[in-house]
Amino acid sequence: MESLTDEARWSALIEAEDKALTLFDAIEAAGIIAPGRSERQVDDDIAALALERFGIERHWHQCNVRAGANTVTTFHDKPPLRVIQAEDTVYVDLGPVFEAWEADVGRTYAVGESAEKHTLVSALETVFEAVRAEATPDMTGAALYALACAKAEAQGYHFGGAIAGHVVAEFPHAVWPGEKDHQRISPNNPTRLSDPDPFGRPRHWILEIHLLEPGRTWGGFYERLLRW
Repeated sequence: MESLTDEARWSALIEAEDKALTLFDAIEAAGIIAPGRSERQVDDDIAALALERFGIERHWHQCNVRAGANTVTTFHDKPPLRVIQAEDTVYVDLGPVFEAWEADVGRTYAVGESAEKHTLVSALETVFEAVRAEATPDMTGAALYALACAKAEAQGYHFGGAIAGHVVAEFPHAVWPGEKDHQRISPNNPTRLSDPDPFGRPRHWILEIHLLEPGRTWGGFYERLLRW
């Protein structure tokens, strides 16, 4: 692995996230997410925009677009493709790579006028900040997952994710050696967030919030770097 200070690695990850958020701004300005469009059309248009406007050729994970009932599913699920309906929530999970650095950002949109849908979208960032405010480097992945579930419940929602985040780093961190559960914020991770990665360096984390409405028929997703 290239030898960089932790400060340099952290700065590179922040810069990658900032660029990914600029891509999200461009997606919104282009009106790509709209009723009547399929998840596949949105995905294809995002990939084209990322390449043409930002020169993004690599993604550490595929773009993930989920609408309506599919917003209750998680990354590894393969639900049938949907067309965005007039009152759907739609979440988009981006994983672009900028030079050597992975970004991972997710946002949710309420495309109609439903107050219930817009309230959940607003709650995503509220829960994210509530979890972030109480997270500490000495927490285990399992403890942080439990905290995310509790904060979701406090807002009246069900936590829909099997994980609440994961490591992010130089591309491709997914092929690093070691126990994969230790790279995730989940009930299966007994290690502390501050424990080193397989190369003896500090780990850096993405925090994911996946909220489902009480009936668990639709939901939303939000993710950013976990900053202490």
